[in-house]
Amino acid sequence: MSHSVLDRTAEHITDSAHQASRASGAVAEAIHDGVDMARRAAKQSADAAEDIVQDTRQRLQRNLGLTVAATFALGLCAGALFGGVLGWTTHRR
Repeated sequence: MSHSVLDRTAEHITDSAHQASRASGAVAEAIHDGVDMARRAAKQSADAAEDIVQDTRQRLQRNLGLTVAATFALGLCAGALFGGVLGWTTHRR
């Protein structure tokens, strides 16, 4: 009687060990797939950012005069805005 109980216990232990092994393999595979997916996404994002920078650089070089004029206008507006705010705050005191 005790021999069959020991046999069944050994079978349960063996089955549990196989299930644990399969589960750990599945978890390891899922982690590996997640890491690969993250690497691909990072590479695609880096490539897209590089394309955007290159496209912007080409547009700026093609429209150099407009770029300089727009930068000057923005700087002039920002300077006027800051100067007006500073003048207004010092005038109120």
